[in-house]
Amino acid sequence: MNKPYNPLAKGNLAESIARSILDSEVKPLEDTSRLVGAGVYVIYYSGKLEIYSPVAAKNAGNVFGQPIYIGKAIPKGGRKGALSEDSAAKGSALRDRLGQHLASVSEGQGLKAKDFHYRCLVVDDIWIPLGENMLVERFKPVWNLVIDGFGNKDPGRRRADQYRSPWDVIHPGRSFTHKLGLNPIPAEDFVKSLQTFYEVGKVVKPKKPATARGKPQSDDNSEV
Repeated sequence: MNKPYNPLAKGNLAESIARSILDSEVKPLEDTSRLVGAGVYVIYYSGKLEIYSPVAAKNAGNVFGQPIYIGKAIPKGGRKGALSEDSAAKGSALRDRLGQHLASVSEGQGLKAKDFHYRCLVVDDIWIPLGENMLVERFKPVWNLVIDGFGNKDPGRRRADQYRSPWDVIHPGRSFTHKLGLNPIPAEDFVKSLQTFYEVGKVVKPKKPATARGKPQSDDNSEV
């Protein structure tokens, strides 16, 4: 017997957020100056770097069908529960977070800022993680699932127990990575994982050497 449709079911709410953001205007990543509020965003790559050609092909001709990364920007105070009723509609969380991503692709080796575009949606703070999760599950972006680290921020002081993320191994150049140790896994191993994902849709991450210590810097794509 079919279940009655419940518009407030978690899956239906997530689908509503996904439809709304995918209906929104696509803009260059370099154009965020008028953004206000917090919410969810998707980033597209349409450049010529060979390792991302399966992604770029789906974004050719301004189709923008496959995000390379999906993230969220939580209002200030969101992690501590200090939110007002309309906090998501105020502030600069989306603008600041996308600005951080712009800096990353501008500094990362092999990438050009002009090859990146985005969509975003201001979302009530309680639904932001739900919308992000739904979009990641649907599109399976490679910078979320295979090549970790694009969402990383400046760690502040030097972190002796953390090494550079897979993203920073493939795209070295971010100014803060000198505070992190070298990743013991070579770039070609991460590229192989990417190729496996394209071919069979399975995430197979390379293993670090048994003698290697520490861990990669953890991804953080939430509160600015």
